Amino acid sequence: MKLEKISFLMSMTILCSNLFSQTISGKIDQLSNIEIKLEGFRGLKNYSINLSITDEKGNFTIPFSKEHYGVAYLISNDNKPFFVILQNEDIEIVGASLYQKESVKVLKSPENKSFGQYALDHPKREQAITAWDYLEKFYKNDSLFQNQKTPLQAIQNEKSRIKNEDQAFLNQLPKNSYVLWYLPIRKLISDVSIVAQYRQEEIPSTIKSLRSIDYSDGRLYRSGLFKDAIDNHFWLLENSGKPIDSVFKEMSLSIDAVLNSLIKDEKKYNEVTEYLFDLLEKHSLFQASEYLALKVLNEKSCTVDNNIARQLETYRAMKKGNTAPQIRFEKDYILDQTKNNLKNLSDIQSDYTVVVFGASWCPKCAQELPEITKLYPKWKEQKVEVVFIALEDNKNQFTEFAKPFPFISYSDLKKWQSPIANDYYVFGTPTMFLLDKKRTILLRPNSVKQMDAWVDWFLIQGNIKK
Repeated sequence: MKLEKISFLMSMTILCSNLFSQTISGKIDQLSNIEIKLEGFRGLKNYSINLSITDEKGNFTIPFSKEHYGVAYLISNDNKPFFVILQNEDIEIVGASLYQKESVKVLKSPENKSFGQYALDHPKREQAITAWDYLEKFYKNDSLFQNQKTPLQAIQNEKSRIKNEDQAFLNQLPKNSYVLWYLPIRKLISDVSIVAQYRQEEIPSTIKSLRSIDYSDGRLYRSGLFKDAIDNHFWLLENSGKPIDSVFKEMSLSIDAVLNSLIKDEKKYNEVTEYLFDLLEKHSLFQASEYLALKVLNEKSCTVDNNIARQLETYRAMKKGNTAPQIRFEKDYILDQTKNNLKNLSDIQSDYTVVVFGASWCPKCAQELPEITKLYPKWKEQKVEVVFIALEDNKNQFTEFAKPFPFISYSDLKKWQSPIANDYYVFGTPTMFLLDKKRTILLRPNSVKQMDAWVDWFLIQGNIKK
């Protein structure tokens, strides 16, 4: 690193020391003349708080202020974060490397001493409980061990002891401690995968606890757990082992719980709505996406961002059972490989039509449209036609891209301003809709693979009501 940059950053650190109320300082032996950043969390994102350059011996000082209180992390050139709690106290640490967390010792800051001790001990307790759970099932269910009451009782006693020890650690923390609030909620979120795999009997109570989280709580917003709380909550619902209809009912209850806690905070309400909608879409949980969209669009006490509202509107306008808008083809812009001389979408004489929105500039389209080409003969045999709507603004590019496709291709050369894309509420590519001959929306496939599975199951295997 150039000396001029080091000198400048050190000068800025000294200047900031006069503006910020607390500092995190220390000595990391393996970090000599290295930039260390302090970064925090705001909801779903992280941000830079401040930075420093270590001296030749690894000493550093980074100031921070009250507006940054919460969970943060130190990070150097190895990109391995070391987490800390920022509160109304200075922090001092020493160690060999931020990467080797067990080598780092907190010299100053009761909050971080408690945080570090629990972070070290709690995973060991969880591992022990998981191991005892495994043995307990043997002694309860296997005929070879069922008569061994003494070992079974000993296992149960040891599990209780470990849980009580964990709780006792929390009970001795000061009542106003951030760590006292943070550790149980982090435990709840981090235990989700263990509960799903090894302690299924705890799934209902874990879901109930996840629904009780207050997403408007400023402590959560700055904890680094905001995103994990959403992800793990809906992952557990999806992997709870319940029938799919029950899963969607549970997701509706959870969507209500999450958004109702944010109803008075429009910024967070919009932030969570957008993220949750994308999450459900990525996991192909379209019934839950539809419930979320309709709930948010019908909400009267909170203003929804216009961009989000329009994205959600696709579920009200283009939901299953609705009639898809008509598409009119101008002959100069259609590549009709089927030789049907089409004027309108409704002219297609097939039982089903897949309308695919994509473009030559879309990387995923370049993968999926050739896949559709390979599958097209099979789909065509099952009376499934394909119409590709290209969001292009250059006729030559459209023609070059679409010419190899054996199905109908069309572009009005208006890209995102295309009335067709607007009518179908298309916000990304590729986007697909499966229609019947009356243009009734049957499915919104999230991939070619899902569409092909529909053909196999409903048409080839005959699992559809004609």
